[in-house]
Amino acid sequence: MSVKTALLPADDPAAIARAAEVLRRGGLVAFPTETVYGLGADALDAAAVGRIFAAKGRPADNPLIVHVAAPEQARALARSVPPAAERLMSLWPGPLTLVLPRAAVVPDATTAGQDTVAVRIPGHPAALALLRACGRPLAAPSANRSGRPSPTTAGHVLADLDGVVEVILDGGPCAVGLESTVVDATRPVPMVLRMGGLPLEALRAAVGEVDVLSGQDPEAMSRSPGLRHRHYAPRARVVLVAPGEAAALGGPAVAVMSQRPRPPGFVGRWQVMPAELEGYAHALFAALRELDAPEVETIVVETVPEVGLGRAIADRLRRAAQG
Repeated sequence: MSVKTALLPADDPAAIARAAEVLRRGGLVAFPTETVYGLGADALDAAAVGRIFAAKGRPADNPLIVHVAAPEQARALARSVPPAAERLMSLWPGPLTLVLPRAAVVPDATTAGQDTVAVRIPGHPAALALLRACGRPLAAPSANRSGRPSPTTAGHVLADLDGVVEVILDGGPCAVGLESTVVDATRPVPMVLRMGGLPLEALRAAVGEVDVLSGQDPEAMSRSPGLRHRHYAPRARVVLVAPGEAAALGGPAVAVMSQRPRPPGFVGRWQVMPAELEGYAHALFAALRELDAPEVETIVVETVPEVGLGRAIADRLRRAAQG
């Protein structure tokens, strides 16, 4: 069923109040976070959560991240909070999601039937204002059609979900531009399941030893969104090459993402990406969407160093290429 989508300023208290009312009656609201825009619904209302999956075309076995406004609200969603998780909570608000033992109050629809729940406190004033106004934890995956590049502006959300979501709160471009880092805190040593906007170095500075998921571990992968299904992929085919190799691959149906300047005589579109990894992360999904024009059949992307945020950027690019 189609609805009339309202695009409202995220810094307007009246818009926050309207969006909170939509959420309290089981509707959907897209809102900005520091990572990407989220598609929110009451995380404790199974019917409302089901509307997220229907709106996105999201596989039912893909768990959702629950957003809360304070650590005590996160603790209320968990059967227990391991000591390492308590230390990691010091990094909130921010782009960090903790996987915790699930309390009975969280419905199966939110966790995809897992015995764990993924929780975070977003670091965006509009997201926090909305959480406080509605008084409910919000399940909120990225506000896009499943598999598409994640939305980092309200315009991206509107392009994917116009007529599906009742309210979009426009808070401008997202500051980080990559989804949160997901850490399984139920293990003796915390394990990063998904690289994201908080680098591995920051996690290790907070708690010391941190493992990283490697290879295919179906049980571990099932606990985090973004690992088992097609993600982050534009319509065009994505091909990854080493730095400096894209110049030889031009053509009228080719677009390139590179940190290098456009070479003389290159045929096709050429997007110069920021040299700093923070800027690259901020621009990544917007660039993939912009280059995914009808005439473009292949997007060639030169890879980045896998240090700091480069690990998460490389992860998203590999998944886009696999898509």
